[in-house]
Formats: sequence, structure tokens, C-alpha cells
Amino acid sequence: MAANATTVTPSTTAARTPNKGLRWLRRNIITLAGLTTLAYLVLPNVIVMVFSFNKPNGRFNYQWQRFSTDAWTDPCGVADLCGSLGLSLQIAVWATVGATVLGTMIAFALARYRFRARAGVNTLIFLPMAMPEVVMAASLATLFLNMGIQFGFWTILIAHIMFCLSFVVTAVKARVMSMDPRLEQAAQDLYASPVQTFLRVTLPIAAPGIASGALLSFALSFDDFIITNFNAGSTVTFPMFVWGSAQRGTPVQINVIGTAMFLVAVLCVVVGQLAGKRRKRS
Repeated sequence: MAANATTVTPSTTAARTPNKGLRWLRRNIITLAGLTTLAYLVLPNVIVMVFSFNKPNGRFNYQWQRFSTDAWTDPCGVADLCGSLGLSLQIAVWATVGATVLGTMIAFALARYRFRARAGVNTLIFLPMAMPEVVMAASLATLFLNMGIQFGFWTILIAHIMFCLSFVVTAVKARVMSMDPRLEQAAQDLYASPVQTFLRVTLPIAAPGIASGALLSFALSFDDFIITNFNAGSTVTFPMFVWGSAQRGTPVQINVIGTAMFLVAVLCVVVGQLAGKRRKRS
């Protein structure tokens, strides 16, 4: 018994411990990297949220002074803040509608039909996503000047639809190309008309791609500054208001609006995830 017994020394225990830690790190390295990346992305939003409850002594809301809810009780206390916010929301909604409708039709045409200029159209659709925004902004501004169009709401809307269009086409086209054409053929075999086939088979399958393109368009349009600044004239959107405020003082209400937008986005994601899980269970 004594001869066969294995003696466990402190050096043996110390040698085993790093091995266990290394194995644990190897198993969880991807999770740790994902959590670190997520924390890096969320940290600026957390800072904006914290400073929405700040009471600065001066004009700039860059240093924590004391806790206050004054900005939350009066989010429109700064002149033109809510006006620029409403204008940005209005432009984003109409730009989303226009880009989604046009982009969906273009995506179906590129995915379902063969024509001579198809390769060229695909290249032109990709260019706005690869091109720097300042180049596109200057080009659109030159176009509007040469056509004698007055800068304002409509020039911003046209510019936003043009650069959002590529993202919608890309999202919808990827969804349409992954569709099984036999489903539509089965609907036609069951005497469904082309309209019924599109509304009951094609559109529901393509809906996730259309929805993702629309949401992306809304976010890009609402958040855009460079293209808007070149084509806005005297019109002030919310990103332009934030940029202008940063030059002379940053009101706490900007943090309040940013926090509210972040919470709404998180709520939409959570609702979408819960709805997806419920559909899978049913």
C-alpha cells in the first residue's frame, strides 16, 4: 500500500493549476472576446446615459458635477432641439419608405431577371457603399447647384434616398436569392394568381430582408451628417444641431435624446428576439 501510493507534492498541484486555467481560457476565449467587444461598443452609450443626469456648472457637459433630473423633465428646454429632432425623424421616415420601395423592386429585378446591363447595375449599386461620403455629398451638391434646386428639405430627402438605396438592395437581394423557387411554383400549381403568389408566398419570405433594409435605412438617414451638411442649406437636422452645439456648449438634453434613442433601439431588439423565439416554439 505504501509503495503504490502516489505522493502529491505542492509543485505537482501548482503544475496542474495553470493547465486547468489554460484549458478554461481556451474553452471560453471566444465568449470573452465577444463580451469585451460588446463592452467596448456599449461603453459610450453608458457614458451618454450617465451624463444625461448631470448638472454641469458651465455650458459643456463633459465633467460630472452633481446628479439632476432637470434635463429629463424638460427635454425640449433648448431652443430648436426638438424641432431639429422632428425634422430628422420626418426625413428618416420618408427616406426609408422611398429607399425601401425602390430598393426592393431593384433587388427583385437583379435577382430574378437577366438583362445586358445587369453587371453594370450591380456595380453602380455597390459604389455608394464603397465611396467616401464626402465624395457623394459634394457630387450631389454640385448636381443640385447645376440644376438650380434650392437646398433644403427636398435636397436632403433625395440625397438620403440615394445613399440608403444601396443598402436596401443588398439586404433584399441576398434574401431573394436564397428563396426556393419551388415554393412559388407550388402556389401556381394550386391555381394561385401572380398577385396571390406574391402576397402570400414571395413577400412573406422576403419580408425579413425588406425589414432589415428598412431599419438600416432609417438608422443611416437619421444619423447622417456629412451628406446632410453639404445639401441642407439653412435647414438644421438633429446631427447638425449636435455638431453646432458642440462648438458653443453641449446641453444635457442632447444626452437625454441619445439615451432615449438607445433604449428604444434596445427595446426593439429585445421584442424582436422574443417574437422570434415564440414563433419557433409554435
